[in-house]
Amino acid sequence: MNQSQLVDAISSSATNQGVSKTAIKFVLDELTKKVQSELKKGGDVTLPGLVKFSAVNKPARTGRNPSTGASLQIPAKTVPKVAVLKQLKDALL
Repeated sequence: MNQSQLVDAISSSATNQGVSKTAIKFVLDELTKKVQSELKKGGDVTLPGLVKFSAVNKPARTGRNPSTGASLQIPAKTVPKVAVLKQLKDALL
């Protein structure tokens, strides 16, 4: 499901009380911005019942070029980590 399909599904749900598609899209866009902002600061974001986003620091390491076999330095970096929460896992059983 892509973003426009998600917006359509939310706007057509029986519990939607007249919230426009524009407002729903705005909320999804703001959620994305806030998650990115918090992860850049090194914090965690939990969407209750769904997932937990966190930023993980990966240390620098030595790698190997698969074409030539030459060693190369891979710099340290921060990557996002997503953990699925138990409620979502249980819902899929």
